[in-house]
Amino acid sequence: MALPELVCPAGSLAALEQAIEHGADAVYVGFKDPTNARNFAGLNFTDAQLARGIALAHRMGRKVLIAINTYMQAGRVPQWYAAVDRAADAGADAVILADMGLLAYAQRRHPQLRLHLSVQGSATNAEAINLAHQHFGIQRVVLPRVLTLAQVAQVAQNTPVEIEVFGFGSLCVMAEGRCALSSYATGESPNTHGVCSPASHVQWLQQQDVLSARLNQILIDRFAPGEAAGYPTLCKGRFEVGGSIYYALEEPTSLNTLSVLPELLRIGVAAIKVEGRQRSPVYTAQVTRVLRAALDAAGRDDYAVDPAWMAQLTAVSEGNQETLGAYHRPWR
Repeated sequence: MALPELVCPAGSLAALEQAIEHGADAVYVGFKDPTNARNFAGLNFTDAQLARGIALAHRMGRKVLIAINTYMQAGRVPQWYAAVDRAADAGADAVILADMGLLAYAQRRHPQLRLHLSVQGSATNAEAINLAHQHFGIQRVVLPRVLTLAQVAQVAQNTPVEIEVFGFGSLCVMAEGRCALSSYATGESPNTHGVCSPASHVQWLQQQDVLSARLNQILIDRFAPGEAAGYPTLCKGRFEVGGSIYYALEEPTSLNTLSVLPELLRIGVAAIKVEGRQRSPVYTAQVTRVLRAALDAAGRDDYAVDPAWMAQLTAVSEGNQETLGAYHRPWR
């Protein structure tokens, strides 16, 4: 079986270098502006940094994919068009787009540029994917993290478009980056402000032994001494419901597909994607190294998850917990 590409996140030039060094086949990056769903202070690429990153990747035989994955804003459409032009001029191997108008522009203006449909396009069935292929010529789709393995297989069997799936990283209970909860709480869309909880709205308050986390004055969680305090997001906070305090919407946990890699290979997915452009170069290096080793072993009959792999991924997982998410639904 052909191995899928390992597609790893690079929120900085240092992270790109780590991904390349530790075995990524491709990295995905973004510009320092609202065309990028991870438009967050301290992250992303200037044109000069992008040129250096692409030169390094191509010298090593790897690819650079540029995420222009937000939706064009009224009155500011030229900024998104310009981002596609910048990506094409820089020599990107593909652009990752969600907005249909932007897909149409990219196909018309840069017919040689490879187009990937972003996870934010929310295409969860072959009909939607084939429509984008017919009208815009997309060559790959990133599937949202809501499908079982059987559903991924069904999609793959009914489209000529390459399938990319998430293999590791944070999960989202919303429509992949378009969080109504966060928008309601802060008045800012995560889609154009780069993160679920914009930093200007995050507040930490230490009161005696208790650390409280708030988002725009909304209490999200309280942490006892010695308890790990993750970055506060509404969906992964603890709330009092019916007299009990618990993770009412979603527990802090990371998707981890080590145990089902052989099945993903049998389905014929073209790429395994790692979430985490907002994470550090150390995270990128560690996850890339583990998944590179696991993917290289996954095509063998004797494949087994190495406990050391699991330990290394657990160390960088949200809440130090892993899940197969929607890939495995025992109640179906």
